[in-house]
Amino acid sequence: MSTDTMIIFSLLEPVLLVVILAVGLNQVQRRLNIISNGLGDLGGMLATVESQHLRPLSKLVADVNGPLNTINATLPGIAAKAALVVRKATGG
Repeated sequence: MSTDTMIIFSLLEPVLLVVILAVGLNQVQRRLNIISNGLGDLGGMLATVESQHLRPLSKLVADVNGPLNTINATLPGIAAKAALVVRKATGG
């Protein structure tokens, strides 16, 4: 190869690299915009699900958890009484 050919290739290589990187970054930008739009749509859908389906259930959840909280509050007392019965039964 001649010196002139090597100089031309040496100058074309960085130009080709910049073109390839520009095309790649353009593709990444396009895909990120698509993802961003999809996430916006998803956020809107989640807000709809929350307002239409989850908020009406909050009273039901409170109604279910109320008795469970009462049971959890009384369990330590029941456990203490059971331990006392076991101690008396075993003579301890």
